[in-house]
Amino acid sequence: MKFQSPRILLLWSLLLVTSVLTPAANGKVREISPNPALPKMPANIVSLADFGQGDGQTLNTAAFEKALAKLAERGGGKLIVPPGLWLTGPIKLRSHTELHVQRGAFIQFSGDWKLYPLTVINLRGEKEVDSTSPISAENAEDIAITGEGIIDGGGDAWRPLKKDKLTERDWKAQVKSGGVLDEKGATWYPSRAVMDGEKMVAALRKANSLKLEDYEPAHQFLRPKMVRLIGVKRLLIQDVTFQNPPNWTVNPVLCDDVSILNMRVFNSPNAQNSDALDLESCRHAIIRGCTFDVGDDGICLKSGKDDVGRRIGVPTEDVLVENCVVYHAHGGFTIGSEMSGGVRNVRVNNCLFLGTDIGLRFKSTRGRGGVVENIFVSNVNMQDIPGDAINFNLYYGGKSPLDEAAANAETNFPPVTEATPQFREIHLENIVCLGAKNAIVLQGLPEMPLNHISLKNVTMTSQFGASVTDADNITFVNVRLENNSDTLVKTLRVKNSKLELTK
Repeated sequence: MKFQSPRILLLWSLLLVTSVLTPAANGKVREISPNPALPKMPANIVSLADFGQGDGQTLNTAAFEKALAKLAERGGGKLIVPPGLWLTGPIKLRSHTELHVQRGAFIQFSGDWKLYPLTVINLRGEKEVDSTSPISAENAEDIAITGEGIIDGGGDAWRPLKKDKLTERDWKAQVKSGGVLDEKGATWYPSRAVMDGEKMVAALRKANSLKLEDYEPAHQFLRPKMVRLIGVKRLLIQDVTFQNPPNWTVNPVLCDDVSILNMRVFNSPNAQNSDALDLESCRHAIIRGCTFDVGDDGICLKSGKDDVGRRIGVPTEDVLVENCVVYHAHGGFTIGSEMSGGVRNVRVNNCLFLGTDIGLRFKSTRGRGGVVENIFVSNVNMQDIPGDAINFNLYYGGKSPLDEAAANAETNFPPVTEATPQFREIHLENIVCLGAKNAIVLQGLPEMPLNHISLKNVTMTSQFGASVTDADNITFVNVRLENNSDTLVKTLRVKNSKLELTK
């Protein structure tokens, strides 16, 4: 596992800038100033040691609940988790509460999925059955998770594993440990209920069932988000290390005034769906000084999926991401593919992506709808990117035209509707990548091209150059691509664009 230099992390953590001036497409300067309000906490303090034992053996679910209830009686405050190994089931945070995990403290969520009861998640009237998250809060105010301790989600008890992600020795050990294999012997599942759960849950959701007893046979399949915070006003996560989630790691949803500072997430590269941070339909957020090394996307902005996301209709907006490092991940910084409520007014500055599958990743597909706009990325450095340094893919999860012949064969384009995703006014500058398979891949939809995408002061070394398909008003300014491909820039159905390269 790789760690960023403590000296660099310290310097970055001291940066207090909360607004960045960004040149907009019309040449004027655009200010993105999230300025999120911080949680307001009473001075009360309670220690978990007064209610439970950090011996690694005692289950402290009731101890956490009693300690949080004691704080709630006093109007809120700080729950200190002292050094020790604190085994527990789910923790539900209340308003005006700070969960402070001290250095040397290790919260270990139990791998017994039965401890996480099924519940109905309600996102502004859109309801769905899921398992209770290890850490949750709902419709609360002033929530904080702080301290230099470590929180482990016990996720390996929930997650399937793919054979091609493990060494032969590790795969044999995994199979020997129990569980079941699919018919092809390519995926290991913790149980048959997990393997069969997808079809069962899909059928229940199609029937609009919200009866918990109907879902119980598929309970273990419903892997919860590790930290799911819904409808929180004034949220702070600072200094804590998270690892081993059942699903996404940290998922604020429909939250206002979000500060995520110096957070660390270290997940196995084999961990399926183990995104580090999924900021979903949130407003006024700062993500600063974080370090991620995970099995899926690193920093990801979302806003709901398909018609449900459009009905909720809350964009992720006014977000500043700066001074972050992402090592292994599917994408360093990602928008989508669940962006049906829209994403807008985002600034990404001074980030390092070192070995992520893709560096800057923008993804969606037909059926999502939503608009992604006013995105400004600057001063991003990348190295050893196995895939694309910059990738726009509006065929995510579907069949895309991979070459000119296939693209020209696609003639029956669907009409533009509310389900057609749009990506526009996205501006990238001062980008360096040393080593990638593809430097730049911009792929819109024939019925809805990418629009007004600019790249300025970009230098990349890669195996292949740039590919631009179904795009309008694309501008390259001082873009230098170094590779041995015959054609540095391939285009198809591109209009009103200037794609000149600097030698």
